[in-house]
Amino acid sequence: MGLGCLKRNKTMDSAALFKIQYGLFLISTRENERDNACIGNVLAQVSSSPLRVALSSSKRNYTCEIIERTGRFNASTLTVEAPFSFYERFGFQSGRDVDKFAGLDVVRAANGLVYEPRFANAYLSCKVVESLDLGSHRLFVAEIEDAKVLSDVESATYEYYRSEVKPKPAASAKGVKGWRCSVCGYVHKGAELNIHSNLAQENLVRILLFLIRIAKTKLKKMSN
Repeated sequence: MGLGCLKRNKTMDSAALFKIQYGLFLISTRENERDNACIGNVLAQVSSSPLRVALSSSKRNYTCEIIERTGRFNASTLTVEAPFSFYERFGFQSGRDVDKFAGLDVVRAANGLVYEPRFANAYLSCKVVESLDLGSHRLFVAEIEDAKVLSDVESATYEYYRSEVKPKPAASAKGVKGWRCSVCGYVHKGAELNIHSNLAQENLVRILLFLIRIAKTKLKKMSN
């Protein structure tokens, strides 16, 4: 869910929140003959009789707005096979601006909403029975109208996404020894610079040619 603008005391270790385990779900909706979906990570069964789940969704999400208006959503449980490109498509852009399902062959449940057939191991079709304003998020309590298991592939968790799917930051070059030519800009990586190498000799030639051009320019200005 993220930390957002959490107000906390100075001794609170906010990293503790990342120890809470979450699943990953594709939350799909439909309004005015248009499909939309987003990635959600807060969905849980909250009762067995009646059979209900609770979904927490950010108010900033277009999907949240559609659920508020239509009262229905599907939740596909994502697996460890879902690639980063899938999360990019459904989590890094807004359905207000793009059709997230463009170019995809969609599959629909009995309620007419899309579910994910490739990277999900199950889906739930849900009807909202209660909604609660939580501040930054809205909580939807929904009855499960239909459900289906699609595969036995392991479900993905938010921690799995962070550690195994999300690209790692580029490695820092800090600590790497090297040499940079102050004239031509060539960078030699390594603890030692071998001036007898062909590359070093080529750079010496570039430096000499550069100095010659500077000298010619100065002589031309003096003559003028």
